[in-house]
Amino acid sequence: MGGNLVDDLQRSPSPLPASVYESPVRHIHLRERSSFPYLLRFPDSFAITRLESSSGLADPITKVSSVPALLVVVAIKPLADYQVWVDNKPVPTPNISPFRSSVIDLDAQLSCWPGSAFDHVMFHIPRKGLDDIAADLAVRPVGTYKLSRHQEDLVLTQLTKSILPYIGRPGWPCPLAMDHLSLILRAHVLQKYAGLRKSPTVSVGGLGPWQKHRATELLSENLMGRIRLSQLAQECGLSIRHFARQFKASFGVSSHRWLVQRRIERSQDLLIHTSESLVDIADQAGFADQAAFTRTFHQIVGISPGRWRRDHQRR
Repeated sequence: MGGNLVDDLQRSPSPLPASVYESPVRHIHLRERSSFPYLLRFPDSFAITRLESSSGLADPITKVSSVPALLVVVAIKPLADYQVWVDNKPVPTPNISPFRSSVIDLDAQLSCWPGSAFDHVMFHIPRKGLDDIAADLAVRPVGTYKLSRHQEDLVLTQLTKSILPYIGRPGWPCPLAMDHLSLILRAHVLQKYAGLRKSPTVSVGGLGPWQKHRATELLSENLMGRIRLSQLAQECGLSIRHFARQFKASFGVSSHRWLVQRRIERSQDLLIHTSESLVDIADQAGFADQAAFTRTFHQIVGISPGRWRRDHQRR
């Protein structure tokens, strides 16, 4: 179990690729039974790790230091053969059904040993990010969260299912999409597990004219999505949460979705007016690669970019 897995690993029979360490979103598939303990260390940033094994581990996974963060764990496959220790004390381990969620305080000393095949998606959520939203809601920082083990959480289930096919794909997600995902998760965890009955109501009238112009200008200049939500909010003189709410009130979609729509419009213009390859068009429109371009284009337009080009060139 772990958020941003793994800073220090002893030598393994199947060493992990260097790219595993370079992204806050990782899919780590352990293809052999490990013969050594994995040491988990967590940075002060939001991260997603899918940790999968087809045969279980020979040794426990151990967290080596206290971390001011919560770990949200969503099981993808059922798990029966496992053990868990919190602060060096064994805890009950009922069978885990698919898409049951656990919320764990990483302040505790945590170890676990899955003895059979497992597949988990883990969201590492620093407390600072939760405190930032609490402050934005005029709520004091939360000292104690209502932790849970193997419970049904429909929000976490649907969110995990929606991102599961993309975890580990090159270029996913762009920083702006990651920021939105983090914001959604933090708001949900704060409301459901901090004991808040209801988020305070905030009137949302949308962005002002100059804010809309500045936000769309910055987004259009960064089709790759490398700009951060915090930068957009700062340029508009708003907190991250208020910017996200007011942008959606103004445009009907999140800033990331707005950006994706502009990418598609840019690609359509290139498809009609140039003879460039789909690879080049994908790059110019801000997509990570042709596969991502084709997938997104089909989701939004309903047909592949190649077919769309042929249909529109005949007109």
